[in-house]
Amino acid sequence: MVIADSVIEIDLDQQWLRLRTGRRQLARYRVSTGRNGVGERFGSGCTPRGLHRVRMRIGDGCPLGTVFRARRPTGEIYCEELAAAQPERDWILTRILWLTGCERGFNRGGEVDTLRRFIYIHGCPDTQPMGVPLSHGCIRMRNDDLIALFDRIGVGTPVLLTSTEAG
Repeated sequence: MVIADSVIEIDLDQQWLRLRTGRRQLARYRVSTGRNGVGERFGSGCTPRGLHRVRMRIGDGCPLGTVFRARRPTGEIYCEELAAAQPERDWILTRILWLTGCERGFNRGGEVDTLRRFIYIHGCPDTQPMGVPLSHGCIRMRNDDLIALFDRIGVGTPVLLTSTEAG
């Protein structure tokens, strides 16, 4: 059930995602963000900061472990054999929340456009550690956690990514 007036807050320093409505915390999840730290530039591999919103929800109803490429299901379901055959693949699994920046010149437009950088909140293999920045710029979540979040938010949900680190 989508919760009205919900907000996603992501603490990039502590690697936590919180779902809130008003002052009330509804859920909290460990995440993994950009291995290269924080930053908004195209090609940086960094996770952008600032105010965003969910532009698209992708994968509703897909099975747990559905593999996506270019935001489309490939027909594969993630498993150890698939992982062993493609050890360097950046797995995007189960659901995608595609983010768009709201701050022109900071995370929207030109060389800092979050949407055109294809920054998502997405699932990853459960063997990947959470609480450690290891992604290519996206926000990775456990698949079960992502489904729980996905089912509670809608297109347009604000997403605030914060860090004390200079980008």
